[in-house]
Amino acid sequence: MLTRIDHIGIACFDLDTTVEFYRATYGFEVCHSEVNEEQGVREAMLRINGTSDGGASYLQLLEPTREDSAVGRWLAKNGEGVHHVAFGTADVDTDSEAIRDKGVRVLYDAPRRGSMESRITFLHPKDCHGVLTEIVTSQKDRSRLDH
Repeated sequence: MLTRIDHIGIACFDLDTTVEFYRATYGFEVCHSEVNEEQGVREAMLRINGTSDGGASYLQLLEPTREDSAVGRWLAKNGEGVHHVAFGTADVDTDSEAIRDKGVRVLYDAPRRGSMESRITFLHPKDCHGVLTEIVTSQKDRSRLDH
């Protein structure tokens, strides 16, 4: 079951400049950054708040590391802005299969590695009223399942 908005992904041309805007304007600080070679992005996660279930909400700022990455192609077509919405779940495998069974196209056959050691998959935007949707099981959620 989807439990929260995990993050909003925002595509940007210059990660450092965009991070500085969110820091100076809203006081958000980077809690995690990494390069995801598989997805072709450099990213920064800005923690917005925590929740009682141990999860949190973030802004994920994404700068492409190559033009042919999904984010690079999206930026070339759309410019900077909201790229996707991600919902948190304790079990991305079960929830993505349940969503697939309802006729929504799930873009990965099996969940992949995401930010901060999470497991992720995406839902096709044409099946989600134009919104690229990500389903995320955070490392914290996964560790609760293992017990």
